[in-house]
Amino acid sequence: MTRLLALFSACLIAGSAAAQNIRAGIIGLDTSHVLAFTKTLNSNPQKPEVMGVRMVAAYPNGSKDIESSLKRVPEYTAKVKELGVEIVDSIDALLDKVDVVFLETNDGRPHLEQLRPCLAAHKPVFIDKPVAGTLVDAIKIYQESKAAGVPVFSSSSLRFGKNTQAVRGGSIGKVKEATTFSPASLEATHPDLFWYGIHGVESLFTVMGTGCQSVKRDTNAEGKIRVTGTWEGGRKGVFYENKGYGGKALGDKGEADVGSYDGYDPLLYSAVHFFRTGVAPVSPEETLEIYAFMEAADESKRRNGAEVTLKEVMDKARAAAVK
Repeated sequence: MTRLLALFSACLIAGSAAAQNIRAGIIGLDTSHVLAFTKTLNSNPQKPEVMGVRMVAAYPNGSKDIESSLKRVPEYTAKVKELGVEIVDSIDALLDKVDVVFLETNDGRPHLEQLRPCLAAHKPVFIDKPVAGTLVDAIKIYQESKAAGVPVFSSSSLRFGKNTQAVRGGSIGKVKEATTFSPASLEATHPDLFWYGIHGVESLFTVMGTGCQSVKRDTNAEGKIRVTGTWEGGRKGVFYENKGYGGKALGDKGEADVGSYDGYDPLLYSAVHFFRTGVAPVSPEETLEIYAFMEAADESKRRNGAEVTLKEVMDKARAAAVK
């Protein structure tokens, strides 16, 4: 009976949270995500998954030196204004007008600096990929979020593909091995997979879960990036660079396709649920392990394909994070 009462109480709280009006704001207008999120929130206000949440303000500036980001800002600023979003000239001005924040700057390097005033203002934040420009900054983001008592989370939209979520939910039992792929274009200012390979790596971790111990990086027959991870118990997970999105997972109850891209709405719905409840759909531990996997892949590349443990790169990054 106690368990039933607790469940009923939780449902009442969730229903109340869903009915609240939440003013959302954007930091960084240099990614197509901001247009997709704003259109869904502001053009479909009665949609149950986003009801009560509206994008009301945006601070456009993000990257200072990545040309592909800089050139998008004027166009995306004009387009979000057409959707009823007020453009402001500082993050502080944004925080005065909103309850929650979408940190959308495409460049991960400014994220820690941009996040800090949000934490000081006690505003929950969704941080779009990459969570940061370095593993050290990613660690600092979660340390400072915890210290401030302000929830944050980060994820690629690929985590919420239907077939990936089905496997995450146990459709083929415990996953013994998996292979995922995605584009992996590079940006010189970021570790190789942080910029775009994160999509396929996120899919891989969604189905494999945490517990990756080491990685080795090489190239496949087409000369594309390939990273092989070894998980606890000898399970194997492979990410490789490809034009599209997809993959396969083998579990103790069968196999399934994984890694589908199903648009931005599933990620947005998860962000809205996070804002309503304060409960992150992805733990800090899992996100940090994903970025340690990608950092270890770079270290393996520097060592000509040698195996690199995640513990090694995490220990080094944690030591740097306290300096």
